[in-house]
Amino acid sequence: MLTQAHKKSIQTAYSTLLKNKGLNPRAGQKQMIAEIARTITSVEADAEGKRINEAGVCAIEAGTGTGKTVAYILAVLPLAKALGKKVVISTATIALQEQILHRDLPDILKHSGIHFRFALAKGRGRYLCLSKLDLHLNSDVNQDTLFSMDSPAPAQSTDEETVQIYESMAKALLTSQWDGDKDSWKGELDDDIWKPLTADRNECAGRRCQHVAQCSFIKARDNLSAVDCVVANHDLVMADLALGGGAILTDPADTIYIFDEAHHLPDIALRHFSGALRINGAMHWFDQSIKAIRDIGSQNGSFIKLLDKLDLVPGLLLELKQIYGEVKPIVDDLVEPLLVDIAEQYQLPHYRFEQGVIPPVLKELSKVLSKRFDILVDELSAAHEIISGALDENDTSISLPQLENLFSDVGVMLNAAERQWALWKAYARDDDDMPDSRWIQVVESGGLLDFELSASPLMAARTLRQYLWKRCYAAVLTSATLTALGQFGRLSMHAGLPKYTQTAVVPSPFDYQKNARFFVPAMYSEPTDHFAHSAEIAEKLPALCEGYEGILVLFASRRQMNDVYDLLDDKWQAKVLKQNQMSKQKLLQQHIDQVDDTGLSVLFGLASLAEGVDLPGKYCGHVIIAKLPFSVPNDPVEAGLAEWFETQGRNPFMEISLPDASQRLIQACGRLIRTETDQGQVTLMDKRILTKRYGRLILDSLPPFRQILEAP
Repeated sequence: MLTQAHKKSIQTAYSTLLKNKGLNPRAGQKQMIAEIARTITSVEADAEGKRINEAGVCAIEAGTGTGKTVAYILAVLPLAKALGKKVVISTATIALQEQILHRDLPDILKHSGIHFRFALAKGRGRYLCLSKLDLHLNSDVNQDTLFSMDSPAPAQSTDEETVQIYESMAKALLTSQWDGDKDSWKGELDDDIWKPLTADRNECAGRRCQHVAQCSFIKARDNLSAVDCVVANHDLVMADLALGGGAILTDPADTIYIFDEAHHLPDIALRHFSGALRINGAMHWFDQSIKAIRDIGSQNGSFIKLLDKLDLVPGLLLELKQIYGEVKPIVDDLVEPLLVDIAEQYQLPHYRFEQGVIPPVLKELSKVLSKRFDILVDELSAAHEIISGALDENDTSISLPQLENLFSDVGVMLNAAERQWALWKAYARDDDDMPDSRWIQVVESGGLLDFELSASPLMAARTLRQYLWKRCYAAVLTSATLTALGQFGRLSMHAGLPKYTQTAVVPSPFDYQKNARFFVPAMYSEPTDHFAHSAEIAEKLPALCEGYEGILVLFASRRQMNDVYDLLDDKWQAKVLKQNQMSKQKLLQQHIDQVDDTGLSVLFGLASLAEGVDLPGKYCGHVIIAKLPFSVPNDPVEAGLAEWFETQGRNPFMEISLPDASQRLIQACGRLIRTETDQGQVTLMDKRILTKRYGRLILDSLPPFRQILEAP
């Protein structure tokens, strides 16, 4: 129940913030604060503070300019402190995470009168492992390549340029010029340079490590326990939940989650509960792991407890490799037809099993592999525990550095075994009412083709219900685009929101009718006719750019983006900046610089520029959208979901494709008006919004722009 004391603490914080900053209250902010406060105070808890009723989840769509970050922080923090709960603010993008961490939270702390502590939480992959750095500077073998399932190529020595980077890192650490955080390194780091220097949970010796006093990851984790509010991202929250919850962040039962950019949550959850393995890479892994186990035996003869536990592993690996030898020709036969004229294809193909049903012979092999990997994981886990105990007790004749290397080596093997086990369990499982999507993706690895077996749930609903909504104390979901076609149905379906979820829409305070136009020019080509449509866009583009300095052109595919660019003359090509020519941050900065220097810059981009991009004023006065952003029809998970809908007698276009496209279009339109003074135009070069019956549904769901619609 929302008591007078609760109300007063929130109202005092809000009024103090406004007074100290000389601001007026916003109706949308006040509405959002009230909705969140009512949701959290509706939770009933037992004597231990655990939620016992069906309450505590709300989803609020807050239009651009609402000031939603201030609203949810001021609504949640006072209540969380009173309840003794930790607040986790989770975002989908680094840009928003940095804004909250470096601007919003410090500003609220300074002006609201609320006293709280906050910190950033990152996964282990963002921090350098000092033991790994030492290993790579003093060894010719790349450990992660040695045990990799992602490359069928043999292990390579670390190249000279990479060694120089590693040496500069060691020097920067030694002189306290760097703290081991990837994000604070002075330059960009490619994954193939950075990833070998990171350790996951099975490789990290934690407080037993000889470098623990200097470990940036341990320091960051220690800091989390002392704060009231943790800023994280959806990936990290899902990783924590996949480990059971409370392994990285606080126990979900003691946590109030705030999911900003919550429309991304279902897709990110799917990634964390999916599985994949590459056949040729795994065959290489078997060979390297057998050799590694033999080396462990020859080099650690006095460590009898470990060797006894590893005794079964070489035989299991040989047996599994033989079974993979039976799987490989089955996979080859399925994929072989896809390899015809592969050089002429725009992207590598995949083979999807209809309704997720794999051939009986592959299903039986999957069951055998699942059982054998179960045993292998048990054996490697036991060996890992023995080494862990030795690190604690130091009761062997082996040196601490050698023990740490053993712990990491076995941990890497354990990780790879767990990943393969997860995939084969997913292939062996008998599906219930909703099947998994299962497919084989052709991938390029080390200059060679490999075949990646994959499995994924069709929706994250069941996973999120089980791991998050049933377990958390409370949760707030918010975004400028939570609804689709004006309803919360899409979010509820994909995220599995509980029936008791409270929903609200807080409109933007911006005057869209006055400051923005939505224009559909007369188009003669069908968007499905790729060449004609691309040619018409290229023909009309120069005229559409007249009168604007910064223009953002969004394409549904890289192919069309490149084709339109190639159809422009040299004069216009010189004005265009294309995505993927450089990093996103550099691309946006060059666009700003070009507007300032020449008065015109045309930015060509894909879906990742359709949201999370903030180019106010003259830097984005015109957003041009090539097509209605319908999903690519060959995505294996979306295709599997559509197929399942059809088997249920439901319409996948109306229930999946259309709501998704509507939401993506609104996100793209949201790049135009970022402040109260912004003005401009959104142009959609797709006549289907006027010629198809579903077009009116999309038009009616857009922000209240002035609409100018030319008959095709």
